Amino acid sequence: MSNRYVVRYGVMRSLGVFTNSRGETLRRGNRVIARTERGLEVGEVLMEAGDDVVAKINDPRRGQVLRVMTPDDERESRRLLEQQQREFETCKKHIAAMNLPMEMVDVEQMFGGERVVVYYLSEARVDFRELVKVLANEFQTRIEMRQIGVRDEAKLLADYGDCGKPVCCNTHLSEMPPVSMKMAKLQKATLDPTKISGRCGRLKCCLRYEYDTYEELQKDMPPLGADVLTRDGRVRVLAQEILAGQLLVETEDRRRVLIQASDVLSVVPGTRRPPREDGEGDDDRRGDDRGGEGREPRGRREHRGGRDDRPRRDDRGRSSEQRREHGRPPAEERPPVEQGTADVPPQVADATPHAEAPPAPSAEIATPPAAESPQASNPPEGS
Repeated sequence: MSNRYVVRYGVMRSLGVFTNSRGETLRRGNRVIARTERGLEVGEVLMEAGDDVVAKINDPRRGQVLRVMTPDDERESRRLLEQQQREFETCKKHIAAMNLPMEMVDVEQMFGGERVVVYYLSEARVDFRELVKVLANEFQTRIEMRQIGVRDEAKLLADYGDCGKPVCCNTHLSEMPPVSMKMAKLQKATLDPTKISGRCGRLKCCLRYEYDTYEELQKDMPPLGADVLTRDGRVRVLAQEILAGQLLVETEDRRRVLIQASDVLSVVPGTRRPPREDGEGDDDRRGDDRGGEGREPRGRREHRGGRDDRPRRDDRGRSSEQRREHGRPPAEERPPVEQGTADVPPQVADATPHAEAPPAPSAEIATPPAAESPQASNPPEGS
């Protein structure tokens, strides 16, 4: 019979591989008194710790099972729970008196009285040195302050989840791996935050449970946007039903049908592209649907002929050359300009000499007539 057991202990429900000092047989569910790196604690036996079991636990804690809990130990445990409630209220009172930016979550008292662990939430670092001195003097024991996150808060305080069962973080989860929206999208879960968020307000941990299976099944399916060959011809993949092993495809005559992934004979290489949404076409069609002129985004325009050959006009129908000439007196009525200066409208004048009129936009093909130079418009006397 194995002399090692997997024991769950503490309010954070840590897992450890503990040896049995007495050599007696323990069963699943036995409540025991164990010695850990923090002191004496109450634990629960989960199973025998074989080599295959220990290999699946990441960095297991080590300890020793001293004995199975006796009736006296049970009474002491209940007394400590009542004492923890009083210590919790005392900590809240001192935190409020010192105006510290922290929120109390829970207090844990070691079974042997070696220390008191205070769990709290805070968005920033907190200088709690004075608080520790006050609490140590009042409780007459060692004080340990531990900052936790919202997931750990749910692990300490939450009871049941939306599924009606006890929350995973407070039962079988020893670690809480990261969860992303990619997992929810791949499993086609609703993206409503209120439905995919757990008691902690973050994405539910159960979204990760089947993610590896979805990824493995998706590897055997053609990618979205790819053209594939079936016995009925060439089709394009629009959507995947991963668990059902089905594909939503679009045929060459624009019909959408649901086929089995096993019906795909081969994938046409080099055809993968994003699925086309309804009403979308090439660039020209998208431009016409907007009611515009099919122009590209600014900075990417190029001359393609047709309507772009015409000069751009404003809401009054004036071209860019007409807008520049608007409000300027005729050439013969303009005052003489000294040599080395330019006739620049006041609204665009700068400190650079020999400034010229701003050029026409690059998209315009029609070239405006060149403006006369100051020497030509004001010939010197006697010429």
